[in-house]
Amino acid sequence: MSIGDALAQARRQAGLTITQVSQRTCIRETIIRGIERGDYSACGGDFYARGHVRSIARAVGADPDSLVREYDLAHGAPQAITAADIFEPSTPIRLKERRRRPNWSAAMALALAVIVGFAVYQAWPSPGVSRVATQGAGGPAPKHTARQSPQPSPTRHRRPAAAREVAIHLTAIEDCWVELTTSTGRVIFSGTILGGTDKRWTEHRAVSLMLGNPGGIALTVNGKNLGSPGNSGQPVTLSFGPGQHAAG
Repeated sequence: MSIGDALAQARRQAGLTITQVSQRTCIRETIIRGIERGDYSACGGDFYARGHVRSIARAVGADPDSLVREYDLAHGAPQAITAADIFEPSTPIRLKERRRRPNWSAAMALALAVIVGFAVYQAWPSPGVSRVATQGAGGPAPKHTARQSPQPSPTRHRRPAAAREVAIHLTAIEDCWVELTTSTGRVIFSGTILGGTDKRWTEHRAVSLMLGNPGGIALTVNGKNLGSPGNSGQPVTLSFGPGQHAAG
């Protein structure tokens, strides 16, 4: 029995229509019909096809892992690719603002100017202090030694904790299928987030976020409100790194 036949049989046994499966998974009906006929051309590639097969199987009560393995046997297991290839978004997001990194050179120059000014101030003789002549006529005047200002020990500037993690807050306005994975391909979350609910993740590494219905969600990353990152019914894949809002 093919993957499409197994999914169609499980759907009919569950008493579900293609429209109902589409509503549960946020996958278009044309894609579901094509998968049931063994046609994956509308999925947009093997990565999306595996995700669609997994989501549909869960919605109709079939075993998603065995069906994905069968897909890999029929179409080839996923090739080893770089993290940059995995995280390349199909719909890049342009951010209006970028965080400006602190100008440490200007800060160090200002600190050095303060230190030099303080040292000059300490070395300059006070107008109320009179010089005392040494014993004997014509003796040399005492030498005034300027006090050396202590040099501050160099400090290492550590990146704040927020810059070393990825904080994602996803609010579903409509039902949306979501899959969050690490750069090694480990699945952090995969499933449908129902409208009116939200999800939060905090990771310390780069992640890839695939959205089946990007127009039905509001996304906030590292405190930056990105809004809806796409149109309804057009899946997108986004990548996020520590301290960044989005990477293309």
